[in-house]
Amino acid sequence: MEKSPAYQQLTLTFQRLSRFSHLSAIASWDMFAVMPPGGSAARGEALAEISVLQHQILTDKKVGEWLSAAESEDLNDVEQANLREMRRHFQQASLLPEALVEAKSLAGSKCEHAWRTQRPANDWQGFSANLKEVVRLSREEARLRAAAKGCTPYDALLDIFEPDMTSAQLDGLFGDMKSWLPDLLAQVVEKQSHQSFIPPQGPFPTAIQRELGLEAMSMLGFDFNAGRLDVSAHPFCGGVPEDVRITTRYDEEELLSALFGVIHETGHARYEQNLPRNWLGQPVALARSTAIHESQSLFFEMQLGRSNAFLKHLLPAVHARFGSQAAFSEENFIAWNQRVKPGYIRVDADEVSYPAHVVLRYEIERALINGEIEVEDIPALWDEKMQAWLGLSTKENYRNGCMQDIHWTDGGFGYFPSYTLGAMYAAQLFSATRRALPGLEAAIAEGDFAALFDWLRQNIWQHGSRFTTSQLIEQATGEPLNIRYFREHLTTRYL
Repeated sequence: MEKSPAYQQLTLTFQRLSRFSHLSAIASWDMFAVMPPGGSAARGEALAEISVLQHQILTDKKVGEWLSAAESEDLNDVEQANLREMRRHFQQASLLPEALVEAKSLAGSKCEHAWRTQRPANDWQGFSANLKEVVRLSREEARLRAAAKGCTPYDALLDIFEPDMTSAQLDGLFGDMKSWLPDLLAQVVEKQSHQSFIPPQGPFPTAIQRELGLEAMSMLGFDFNAGRLDVSAHPFCGGVPEDVRITTRYDEEELLSALFGVIHETGHARYEQNLPRNWLGQPVALARSTAIHESQSLFFEMQLGRSNAFLKHLLPAVHARFGSQAAFSEENFIAWNQRVKPGYIRVDADEVSYPAHVVLRYEIERALINGEIEVEDIPALWDEKMQAWLGLSTKENYRNGCMQDIHWTDGGFGYFPSYTLGAMYAAQLFSATRRALPGLEAAIAEGDFAALFDWLRQNIWQHGSRFTTSQLIEQATGEPLNIRYFREHLTTRYL
């Protein structure tokens, strides 16, 4: 059946926007991974120009008229879902003036680029000067969005990353977790204090670590015809479904941080590479939300990657690259990869202490965006919360404290809760796969992931943004998000 003009015009407009997003994503990857420092200002201006152009296309009054007209057209359920997502993108963009979009992009590029040298130098003063401008613009954005939505400024930003999630819901989930996680963490640390762990002995040359990472990606089904692995200051997954770029960072004295960084980003990449190809270029083909995205990376890194069965399968590849040593006995290799040791760095954290890093950031960024604290207050609050959760002080240790992440540099306030929501979704999804695939553990130990990935493709990947997050999870697992699965997973694995 021929589609009417309004919906047709919208699909053409969003296809065009998607192509600009493609260019922006690859230019951003290049900026993070290989661009020489001298290109920073010009690249920041070029990316700001693209973001302004996209904003102009998306907020054109014709788009609003087409959205209204398309309401009464005869659309199938996928097209209805696409129209819902189009409307959401239009409404989000229409709230912001062009000048703010440009200023935010420029401030973010400047702050991120300077952060790369300021972090190693522990230069909080230099960093905070740039961060203040990012926060000022983010608060302005939050104020405009909140006024339209009738919610708090922070909730208005949270909604960009996690549609329909509120800080009241997060407080319920995180409050539940706070009632049992500190005790669980203490029990696991006490239990493991009686175990002996043999640390892997380096050096581990970067080139060989890279080979091992590529082998792990291959094992996990990464499509190298549609993506690649590179190096950046902070690991990430970027690009587009047809060309997914993942990065890690290497330390020649430490083998497993880069490797599991690669496994984490491969989870993101497999999701992107398996989004519905016949809808590409349309909002309905985009990943559902950041928490669903993080559920896939944490499914790969934690649920699958740190499981006994997967570690047994991975070990021969480690032996082939780095030989045999006491640390690489099967028993020690599993124990080392499941050890729980509260530390400063979020991306290197074990899965029991990881939620503490997320709740800490969530509480700080919410207070910051809602105007309850200022940038100057961040280091002291960070230190106080790290001491309370993990017994560690970050006093004047900014690079391993409040300067360690990249998310705030470009105004990504509202993103951090996705990590722990993602861990909760991942535990619930893995529990569902175990019920659906009775021979799963044995298949993983043999390196046969076909049924597992097919389940993810059928239940998560192929749907893109066709369903809401709650619909997607309920269809895949038979119930809404339930924190019980995360608690059971941590208790079973670690106690």
